[in-house]
Amino acid sequence: MGVNKVILVGNVGKDPSVQYIKEDVPVARFSLATSETYRDKHGEKNTTTEWHNLVVWRGLAKTVEQYVKKGSQLYVEGKLTTRSYEKDGVTKYITEVVVSNIQMLGRPQDSASYTKESNTQQEQVNDFSNSEEDLYSGELQETDDLPF
Repeated sequence: MGVNKVILVGNVGKDPSVQYIKEDVPVARFSLATSETYRDKHGEKNTTTEWHNLVVWRGLAKTVEQYVKKGSQLYVEGKLTTRSYEKDGVTKYITEVVVSNIQMLGRPQDSASYTKESNTQQEQVNDFSNSEEDLYSGELQETDDLPF
């Protein structure tokens, strides 16, 4: 038995892209930047930024479409997945985080929490199957934009 759980806190790189693969099955895709600051052996401060591709399904995708914007600070939980697609005769691979829980961070009045297993005031989101993920074969665009 293995564990596949990802937890990230970072800033959204650009407004999420939401597409409907069926009339009632939205999927949101966006990038999240996480930064790490450290001191090198000379004592100089360095910051590295890692970009993560996020995928959000169904009701949670609708919430993302409505509330998440470029620069939003988020706490996300999900699982790491890798898929492949073919472009110009070349197989390409992409690693993504399939998100199951999002919490908006920042100003208290703007903070909210959304999850697919919610039982309280959080939004209910139906489970999805891998077959629905396979219906969408588009690729996530890379971004060079800084989230802030």
